[in-house]
Amino acid sequence: MSPEKKTPGVLPPDGGWGWMIVAGCFVVTVCTRAVTRCISIFFTEFQLYFARDYSGTAWIHSLVDCTTMLCAPLGSFIGNRLSCRVAVMLGGFLSSVGLVLSSFATSLEYLYLTLGVLTGESSMNHCDRKSLLYASVRSHSSSVAGVGFALCYTPAIAMVGVYFSERKALAYGIAMSGSGIGTFILAPVVQILIEHYSWRGALLILGGFVSNLCVCGALLRPITLRVGEACPLTVDPECGKQLPAEGDCRGTTLRSSCLQSMQDYRFLLMPKFLMLAVSFVFLASGCSLPFVYLVPYALDVGVSHHQAAFLMSILGVIDIVGNITFGWLTDQRWLKKHRSLCYIFAVGLEGLCCLFIPLLRTFSLLIPFSVLYGYFDGAYVALIPVVTSDVVGTMYLSSALGVVYFLHAVPYLVSPPIGGWLVDTTGTYTATFFLSGFALISSSLLLFTAKAIGHFIRRHTDHRNKQPIVGQADIYISKKHMLGMNNAMS
Repeated sequence: MSPEKKTPGVLPPDGGWGWMIVAGCFVVTVCTRAVTRCISIFFTEFQLYFARDYSGTAWIHSLVDCTTMLCAPLGSFIGNRLSCRVAVMLGGFLSSVGLVLSSFATSLEYLYLTLGVLTGESSMNHCDRKSLLYASVRSHSSSVAGVGFALCYTPAIAMVGVYFSERKALAYGIAMSGSGIGTFILAPVVQILIEHYSWRGALLILGGFVSNLCVCGALLRPITLRVGEACPLTVDPECGKQLPAEGDCRGTTLRSSCLQSMQDYRFLLMPKFLMLAVSFVFLASGCSLPFVYLVPYALDVGVSHHQAAFLMSILGVIDIVGNITFGWLTDQRWLKKHRSLCYIFAVGLEGLCCLFIPLLRTFSLLIPFSVLYGYFDGAYVALIPVVTSDVVGTMYLSSALGVVYFLHAVPYLVSPPIGGWLVDTTGTYTATFFLSGFALISSSLLLFTAKAIGHFIRRHTDHRNKQPIVGQADIYISKKHMLGMNNAMS
């Protein structure tokens, strides 16, 4: 890229059109994360209609989450090379098509395709020849809902980090609250839609609703940041990359393009990011289980269908409070440098909540669980991109979030079926919720231990660096004092 063609960078505006970016990201989280959560309301309907066990039915929810996170780097790549607008609008189209095709499902395996991806030969053995042939013909167009969500989610979140710096946590808190608000509104709405139009009609309507993602993509106006503001790491001047979501190397050589691709993932060599990544694996292993099994657990202990859906609504609305209050608090000057500790605190207490849920066997007792779990869930979700940005910088935020959500993929895939297998084996939900709680607590303890060790090493290093300077000064003063005494005596 020639110097005359480079666009001068600007500071993050921390407002202005940035609030439209927040609004667009808000709707993206409603149409992706909230819709994914509400798929658990279809759990019992799918189980009864297709006559399958818990673990088999749980694959639907896990495949949606898994595909969304597994393809997150693809969303980052398209956002980096083309634009966030293209990524989000393409993702909106694909996810809408996937949900519409899901309403025509002829088997549980077909839903594996339309809401997620093809699971494998072992799960196909239950599908009759006609349904398998039909699903195979539609496979290339039907395994698109999770991919569509992935193309929308990461670029939209990264764009918020580009437009905000001083008020970044608050902006993310508002944007990510779409997940809670969407869950609060959609949970009872989806239940009503199922009762009036069956699960097929409900999925068809959700497909139309999700098409609003295309409108959100149109709001994502490009912006170029100053290199110093975008990233704390050294930037390759030959590539001239200045923006995580919109930068490219058009017109450069193949070598420059390769160098840019390598630059996109330099943060993978950072020890802090590697430790953060390991903690995310534990986090993802436990955070999705309560959303999948809260409604079935409530129904199992005698709670009505409407009350069970209302628990999801409570969880969703309190999630909003956690998003916004933690976002606002961690933007305050006295707490800004302790964002990582706030994140660790939220994840740990969320895991602690899961350990107590087997003791809660009435609707009135499950309400406090929904309140506490929803609050801390909203708190840590809003801080994930903030903590990641603090580690890698804004320039690498899009690529880093792609990796972060990619690490969620396998745990999201296997944890709900494992939880279902535990329910089928033990006959209770206790082991499933214990698995969730211990995984979340392990994530929190891992980060806290790493932070404590790092703090100890820094203090020890600072002490060793200062010690020689103090020692030399003492020797100099002592020699001067002795020389003065000798002169006086003589």
